[in-house]
Amino acid sequence: MMENLKVQSSFRGTNDFGKLFLVPTPIGNLEDMTFRAVNTLSEADLICAEDTRNTLKLLNHFEIKTPMESFHEHNWAEKIPKLLKILKAGQSIAQVSDAGMPSISDPGHELVMVAIEEEIPVVALPGASAGITALIASGINPQPHIFYGFLPRKKSGQVEFFESKKNYPESQIFYESPLRLVETLSNMLTVYGNRQVVLTRELTKIYEEYRRGPISELIEDLRERPAKGECILIVSGATDKDKLEFEGTALEEVHDLIVSGEKTNAAIKKVAKLRGLNRQELYAEFHELKTEAK
Repeated sequence: MMENLKVQSSFRGTNDFGKLFLVPTPIGNLEDMTFRAVNTLSEADLICAEDTRNTLKLLNHFEIKTPMESFHEHNWAEKIPKLLKILKAGQSIAQVSDAGMPSISDPGHELVMVAIEEEIPVVALPGASAGITALIASGINPQPHIFYGFLPRKKSGQVEFFESKKNYPESQIFYESPLRLVETLSNMLTVYGNRQVVLTRELTKIYEEYRRGPISELIEDLRERPAKGECILIVSGATDKDKLEFEGTALEEVHDLIVSGEKTNAAIKKVAKLRGLNRQELYAEFHELKTEAK
């Protein structure tokens, strides 16, 4: 018996509750707003906005008069009971972020989860998404890919993050501040090697730009011509050659830990966990290398 399975019929045979609409907004160019998005915002009883000041500019442009309620990372917990009451009373809410899809690197997922739990229909509208928009024009393989959003800010956190993802074959999508690009790419170069990377900035706007090339050359270019605006980094996934180099680096790290006093098995376990490798395979390679060295 499937006790935990829930089936949502978005438009047919629904209950008396209102609907929670997830409405994408333009990532720069207002012409990217869809007819359906405009109609949904106009017909909703309430709009939940990440920043009501930003959303008001959008509403004014399309002459939308629907009332708004702020809903962001600092107030979502206190706002959810009120919003649930509105939805259960049969009124519909349209949720928007400042740009792009709600819940993607923006607040909103919490309301979605609570609505699903309460069996309130959640309806997503298709529309602008900065990461996918950048990916399909980047020239880097779009399938498979992984979207990570914002990276850790501290060097130690970044390096640890990159180490855990270095062996992934998927193209990787990151958001980053233009002020941290050189430092982030330098950390990436240290861990990933000189892979192909694409920096996109100001998507859909007049200063839209793609910079494509090896990580080292992009770093050099950014030092001469710093980037401004909203930036996205797309990095190619690990190839078989990258993985071989990665494994060699892991063996060297095991050796360094042993030299510093770590026991062999503990060193192998630590490196395998940090780098996302199979511990048994790394153990076999290490001992094979030791045998060859004799």
